[in-house]
Amino acid sequence: MGFKPNAQYSGGAQNKKQQEKRKRQKDVKEELVSLEEERVYREGTVAIRDLIAPSAMDIQSTHIQLGDVFLRTLFVVNYPRYISVGWNSPILNLSTTVDISMFFYPVKSEIILKQLKKKVGALQAQLSSDAEKGAPRDPIRETALRDIEQLRDDLTQGIEHFFQFAFYVTLYAKDKKELDKATEDIESIFGSKLIYTKHVLYQAQQGFTSTLPMGIDDLMIAFNMNSSPIASSFPFISSELSSDDGILYGINRHNNSLILFDRFSLQNANMVVFATSGAGKSYAVKLEVLRSLMMGTDVIIIDPEREYDHLAEAVGGTYVNISLSSESKVNPFDLPRPVGQVSTEDIIRSAVITSKGLLRIMFGSVTAREDSVLDRALIETYAKKDITASTDLRTADPPIMQDLLDVLEGMEGAEDLTIKLRKYTDGTFSGLFNSPTNVNINNQLVIFSVRDLEDELRPMAVYSLINYIWNVVRSERKKRLLVIDEAWWLMQHDDSAKFIYALVKRCRKYYMGVTTITQDVNDFLRSPYGQAIVTNSSLQLLMKQSPSSIDMIQKTFMLTEGEKYLLLESAVGQGIFFAGTKHAAIQVVASHTEDQLITSDPKQLLEIEKSKKEFEEKMMQEQQKQ
Repeated sequence: MGFKPNAQYSGGAQNKKQQEKRKRQKDVKEELVSLEEERVYREGTVAIRDLIAPSAMDIQSTHIQLGDVFLRTLFVVNYPRYISVGWNSPILNLSTTVDISMFFYPVKSEIILKQLKKKVGALQAQLSSDAEKGAPRDPIRETALRDIEQLRDDLTQGIEHFFQFAFYVTLYAKDKKELDKATEDIESIFGSKLIYTKHVLYQAQQGFTSTLPMGIDDLMIAFNMNSSPIASSFPFISSELSSDDGILYGINRHNNSLILFDRFSLQNANMVVFATSGAGKSYAVKLEVLRSLMMGTDVIIIDPEREYDHLAEAVGGTYVNISLSSESKVNPFDLPRPVGQVSTEDIIRSAVITSKGLLRIMFGSVTAREDSVLDRALIETYAKKDITASTDLRTADPPIMQDLLDVLEGMEGAEDLTIKLRKYTDGTFSGLFNSPTNVNINNQLVIFSVRDLEDELRPMAVYSLINYIWNVVRSERKKRLLVIDEAWWLMQHDDSAKFIYALVKRCRKYYMGVTTITQDVNDFLRSPYGQAIVTNSSLQLLMKQSPSSIDMIQKTFMLTEGEKYLLLESAVGQGIFFAGTKHAAIQVVASHTEDQLITSDPKQLLEIEKSKKEFEEKMMQEQQKQ
C-alpha cells in the first residue's frame, strides 16, 4: 500500500519557497540599485588619492616623471662577506628626498639546509679534484666552504634563520640631470661599502610601486641572508655620542645615555651655540667651562653682559672690566713673541693688517687712497719704536694710538684720517685704545667684560681683545678655550668677521678651541664668514629657536622636519648636539653645586647674594663676640 502526500501541505510549502525567492530577488535588486547610487555619488566626489595623485605620469625605460618631479629606483644586487651594523645609515641620513623599502621573506630551514648540503658536496668535490691534479689551493672556495658549514650548524641549532632580503631606494629630483647626479652619489656610497647596486631598466613603474608605503614588492629582486646581517640592516639605531675621555655635555634624550666628549679629539676643537634669549645657551657654555677647568683646560671668555662674574668669583678667576674709565687697558698694537719658524717680519706684517682692520671699523669707511696711507703709516709707526725685521720682540715696546696720530700728521693726504683718529686719542673715546696693555691673563680662567662700553665701541673693543688674546695664544702653546659671547656683533663688519673666521681656521695649530655664541642667528648666518665658521666647527649646539630663524637653521644644518619642530618646542636646556657627523637630542644637566655657580636666573642670583650677606654678617658677629 503506497503513501500519498497531503496535496494541501505540498502546495503551501511551494508557495513559501516562491515568496522567499521573490524576496531575495527584491533584496538583490535593491542592493544593486544602492550600489549603483553609491557609484554615481562617488564619481562626483574627490578622494584623498585624487588630492595626492600627480597631474601626469610619464614612464620611461630608466625613470618616471610625476608632474615636475623625476624619480628612479635602485636595488641592491650583491653584498660583501661582512656588513657592519648601520651600513645603510649614510643613505638613511641623506639630506635629499628618498624612499626606502625593505622586504623580508622567511625561508624554511629544511629547504635551505637541503640546498646548502648540495653546495657543500659540490665545493668539496671541486677542492678534492684540485688537490688530485696538484693545482694550487683556492682560498675563495675554502672560505665559502667554511662559511656554509658554519651556517649549516647555526641553522640546525636554531641560532640563525634564513631569509630572502630585498632593499630598494627611490630617488627624487627636479630634473633629469639632477637625478643622474643623485644616482651616481648613491651608487658611490654603496660602492664604498662594497655593496653593488643597479637602477631599474624597463621596470621603472614596478620600482616606484615597490617603495610606496603599500607593502607591495613588484620588483622581486631579493638576496639570500641569514639573521645576523638582516639584523644589521635594521634602520632605527639610537645615536650614541659618548667617548672614553672628555666632559659631560648632557643626557641623550633618545636613550638616556650620557653625552661625553673631548672636543680636542675631533678634527678641530671649535664649537658654535645658537639659541634664542633665555633658552639656556649661556648656562650650557658655563657648565662646559666649569667642567673644562676641572680637566686642566685654560679658558678665556669675552663677556658682553657680565654673566660670568659669579663663576669667576667662585673658581678664583681673573675678571677684567674694559671701559672708557676703567684702569684695565689693552693696546691694539701689541705683538706676539716669535714662535717656531715664524719670522719677525711676518709678525709685523700680520700686525699691520690686523690693526688696519680695526681702524676701518673705527672710521666706518676708508677709501683706497686712505687705505694705502694707513698701510704706510702703520709700518712707520712700528719703525718709530724701532720695531723692524731684526728686532727682538720680547724686549720691544709697541706703539700706541698717539704714535700713529703723530705719524699721520706728518703725511700728505692724511688730513681726514687725522681728524677721525683724534676722537680716539684726545676726544671722547681716548680712554680705550691710547694706552699700553696692563692686564695680566696668567690665570686658568680669564674673563673680559665689555658691558660698560657704549654699543658703538663694543665691536672695536671685542676685535681688539680677540687680537690681544690671539697674540697671547701664539706666544705660548697651551690647551685653551676661547668663548666669544654674542658674536653677531662681529659679523656686522667684514673686517671683524674675516678676523674671527681666520682665528677659527688657524687656532687648531695652537691647541685652542673657539666657542662662538649668538642669539641673532639670521645676522650671523647671512654673513659668508658666519657660514664658514659653522663649517669649521666640529661641535654645534642648537637650542630653542625662534620661528623667524628656524628655516635658515634647518637649511644650514640639514635638519629633518622632526628636528625642526623639536627646536621650536624645546624647553630650557634642551636642543640638538652635533659632534662631527653624529647628532642627538640633548638635555643639559647640572648638579646642585654646579647650578649655584653658573645660574643666570635673577631670582636665584638674588637668593645667593642674600645667603652670602647673611653668612658674612654671621661671621662678623662671631668675630665681635670673640
